[in-house]
Amino acid sequence: MSGHGNGNGRGPVREPGWVHHAIWWHVYPLGFTGADTTGADRAPAGGLAQVTAYLDYAVRLGASGLALGPVFDSTGHGYDTLDHYRIDPRLGDDADFDRLIAAARERGLRVMLDGVFNHVGREHPAVAARLGGAAADPRASWFVDDPAGPDGLRVFEGHGGLVTLDHADPAVAEYVADVMVHWLDRGADAWRLDAAYAVPPRFWAAVLPRVRAAHPDAYIVGEVIHGDYAQAVTAGGLDSVTQYELWKSIWSALNDRNLYELTWTLGRHDAWLDAFVPFTFVGNHDVTRLASRLEDPRHLPHALAVLFTVGGTPAVYYGDERAMTGLKEERAGGDDAVRPAFPAVPDLLPPGGQEALRLHQDLIGLRRRHAWLHRARVRVVSQTNEQLVYDAEHDGRALRVYLNLADAPLRHGPVPGPVLAGQATEEGGALLVPPHGWAVAGAAR
Repeated sequence: MSGHGNGNGRGPVREPGWVHHAIWWHVYPLGFTGADTTGADRAPAGGLAQVTAYLDYAVRLGASGLALGPVFDSTGHGYDTLDHYRIDPRLGDDADFDRLIAAARERGLRVMLDGVFNHVGREHPAVAARLGGAAADPRASWFVDDPAGPDGLRVFEGHGGLVTLDHADPAVAEYVADVMVHWLDRGADAWRLDAAYAVPPRFWAAVLPRVRAAHPDAYIVGEVIHGDYAQAVTAGGLDSVTQYELWKSIWSALNDRNLYELTWTLGRHDAWLDAFVPFTFVGNHDVTRLASRLEDPRHLPHALAVLFTVGGTPAVYYGDERAMTGLKEERAGGDDAVRPAFPAVPDLLPPGGQEALRLHQDLIGLRRRHAWLHRARVRVVSQTNEQLVYDAEHDGRALRVYLNLADAPLRHGPVPGPVLAGQATEEGGALLVPPHGWAVAGAAR
């Protein structure tokens, strides 16, 4: 299926048809390959070739797409871009990118790039043109005056090394559209728009029609943390935004054993499905790892059961599939623990995390066999603070999900169908889920 449509569901959802089946494995390449992100050492590390070496691993996980963090030339961590048209030398060059794209194509994997278009690094040539008074350089107009900012320029959220672009300048819109089309021409399928929440929606509304004129099947996701997600999508012409509300509610509800918090959030989540399908996750490069967030490790499967049974386009952050831990800290280098290096090839990965890996594979397999879950809505069947039974429903199809955070078993009947995942037994016409257990059963009657 090509082009933008309603994804076989209700509402004016506009996303490429292939996204209906998409499940992303999300990699932060600079960290993954062991590159120095301080800016002190620009030497190549494992590079995109190392990412390519993990594509079969992504396929075995069950992913259908590779979502990459920044790959363009930058000063340090990738979000301080120096050249949007050049692969970061720490990751390789154009040939390495082309080989990655070709290898992904051979395996049926889509590729998403991370577009940092709210700001550029302070060492970007356009900043130098502005500060050097090079009025003849058209890029000198790309920035916004701010008497309170370093060198009199507006910066992003107080970060002096990240100089904000002037999104009211038509030249900036033309530049961003050209960059996006350039890499789609080179074989990318999708873009994540970093810090999209900080950019006026009218800017995306000006840029994205130009991009889609060249690549109507491109998938565009905006990073939005707070606010009206549906408004961000419709005003900017995006396909989707990051679902941070659900991310927070999942681990918070599990830790507090307050599943009413989760169902309240799922109600908001379902309402957004009328306008767009959210980009869902339980971990990414900017947050503490789920295995570190959860106070009770027995509840990690519950988080994943929610992720893979509710509507959305799910992403798994590299290492989460092995229950890796990592604490995000608000300090210089505070992201390092959640952006670790992986060994050169998958065979060198430590043996730990196999149970979590199998759990991800099982639930991703379930999701892919029931692709209609992409637009599924939740209907609560039974609920207490610590126990929840819900149906994930769409177009007359349903799966029943059982979450038990209690020290006592969850007993619920009648049994809707065979147990497809988790732990449960049938007893006297009811399904019995053990303490701190979970299950997914077949079509609810």
